[in-house]
Formats: sequence, C-alpha cells, structure tokens
Amino acid sequence: MQLLTTYFPDLSELQLRQYSALDELYHDWNAKINVISRKDIDNLYEHHVLHSLAIAKLLRFTPGSRVLDLGTGGGFPGIPLAIMFPDVHFHLIDSTGKKIRVCDAVVEGTGLTNVSTQHARAEEVRYAEKFDFVVSRAVMPLADLVRIARPHIKREIRNAMPNGVIALKGGELESEAAAVGGTKIITPLTDFFSEEYFMTKKVVWVGVRK
Repeated sequence: MQLLTTYFPDLSELQLRQYSALDELYHDWNAKINVISRKDIDNLYEHHVLHSLAIAKLLRFTPGSRVLDLGTGGGFPGIPLAIMFPDVHFHLIDSTGKKIRVCDAVVEGTGLTNVSTQHARAEEVRYAEKFDFVVSRAVMPLADLVRIARPHIKREIRNAMPNGVIALKGGELESEAAAVGGTKIITPLTDFFSEEYFMTKKVVWVGVRK
C-alpha cells in the first residue's frame, strides 16, 4: 500500500480502503481459483495493481468515460483503474468464466459501483455498445488487439487523448508496433515508476480511426 501512496499521494480515504481490501480478497480467491501465479501473489501491489495504474499516469480519464477491459483475467487493469476513477465506467470481459467469478467477488468486496463484467470473448460483445478506450494487459499481439478493439470504440472524443487502445506490454515492441498502422505512442514505465520490475515494461496508446 505504501507503494501506491508514494506514486498517488492524493488518494481518498475510500480509495485507500478499497486498495487495501485487494490484498485479502486476491489472496483468498487465488487460493481457490489461480488467477495470479502463486509465486507472484505476494507481489500483488507492485506487479499487478501499480502496473495497472501506469495507465492512470498516462491518462486521467474524464468523468463519464466508458472503458472496456479486454481479457481482464482476474481484473487487471480494470479493477485498480475503477478504484482510481470512480466516475468512469469499466466493463470487464474475459473468455474464462472462473476469472470473471473472481472479478465479481472483488468488485463486491471493494464496493465498486462503476464496474460491470461479462463472460465472453471480445468478438461476442455487442458492437452497439461503444467505449472511449479499450485497455488490455499483455493479452495478445498489438495488431490483433487493435483489430478486435476497433468496432468497440466511439468516434466522439471526450478525453485529453483521442479514443483508442491502451495496452500494457513488456519486452521488445518495435516489430510488434510496426505491424500496427496509424498513430502510436510507446511510453516506458520507467517514466513513471522507479522499481526494477518496470525496467522492460511499456504502455502503448494506439489511435483507432474508423
């Protein structure tokens, strides 16, 4: 928790309680349904929560925005972002039902009211439902992610950055990013965080044109 307040010193008392609750909730549920590596669960705040919040360092979502978390797994990056942005709606989808069960339990346990979940593949989400951004955490190659995300993204822009895809990725990204057309911004997470874990991590924004 001290790690979060170091980088986000203006968290409210409610946000602090919600972030604090994640530790017990994820440890409890991970013992039943393995959504985080059991070798990594004790690094929950650095490797999962803070990593997810790199998106909040890149962009402060405008209240009223809608964000789709594609392939959320156990709720990353969607749940940490939903705590950070209580006036933004986050829709979390994953193709594995037991992972959505964990998300539902964590949402209930933290008292979040700005999160919805769906057990589905991205292709099954109704295209009539549009979002300002699609976010994702190391789910698939960037070109595939952009292709799947494009039909879900609104034309109207309400945020400081144009609507598009924001993905948390690791390792060498040049060739992967080169396969994606349009405007891209790749930001090393060392611009935001000093921990060694983030040395090879990046956040990528891709503008998605209709």
